[in-house]
Amino acid sequence: MFGLYSKKDMRKLAVRLKEEYTAALNAQRAAVRELKEQNRTLSARVAELENERQEVAGAMLRVEREGARLKKENESAGENERREFALLAEKCRLLSERLLKKYPDEEDSAAFAAFNDELSARLSGVQEESGFNMDDVLSPKQPLDLGKLCRELGLMEDEE
Repeated sequence: MFGLYSKKDMRKLAVRLKEEYTAALNAQRAAVRELKEQNRTLSARVAELENERQEVAGAMLRVEREGARLKKENESAGENERREFALLAEKCRLLSERLLKKYPDEEDSAAFAAFNDELSARLSGVQEESGFNMDDVLSPKQPLDLGKLCRELGLMEDEE
């Protein structure tokens, strides 16, 4: 069995195996270098994305705080406007009373009193019925004349 391989053949085999192993080792080293570079690149990208995420989260918190501040500010402004309207309505009421006492028979005084009553009703949330009943339109008790209805609401002129 020892005679099957010569010293020269063994050297050739050893050189060939060494070359194959060196080539495989170099390929593995290149793959490791490439993976390490990819890992560095991906780690840098993850750090960038993490930074962006923190910036977005901070921006969202600032927006939420600003929204709450604006909401509070708007509520306060709305309340101030309601108070101003209430004061205006009260001044109008007092003026109307003075005008009616001073000029009880004047048409303008009566018109101003009617305006004041309507203003007070709107500010208190109570509004008069307009005479228009949507139920009568949706379920009429008699045949519906849309032309007449539009003329009554002022949406259409008379065809005379």
